[in-house]
Amino acid sequence: MPLIKSYEEFEEILKGGAYTDLGGYPLYFVMKDGEAMSFRAAEQEKERIREAFEDQTSFDRDWIPEGVEINYEDESLFCCHTGLKIDCAYGDPEPEGDVLEVESGAPTP
Repeated sequence: MPLIKSYEEFEEILKGGAYTDLGGYPLYFVMKDGEAMSFRAAEQEKERIREAFEDQTSFDRDWIPEGVEINYEDESLFCCHTGLKIDCAYGDPEPEGDVLEVESGAPTP
């Protein structure tokens, strides 16, 4: 997992987009407390994340992204902030039952 050491590194990753350049794999942030945060939520909360990097208090610690990962196959990965499902690369193309909204911003089947 590529580690994020500063807010500037976090911003650069955000600018790169929610998918890898090669293969278009979906990315998500791993927060200091181990939770997964979607790109959409991180973009919406980037001011709060900037403050957390600056303050580095125990209260703010959970708002600091520790790294960025590709979600290859975890169909049950949900954003810790929004509660919405995070897109995965090799998930079931035909979901059964109710279709959950996907955090990727991509159209849902």
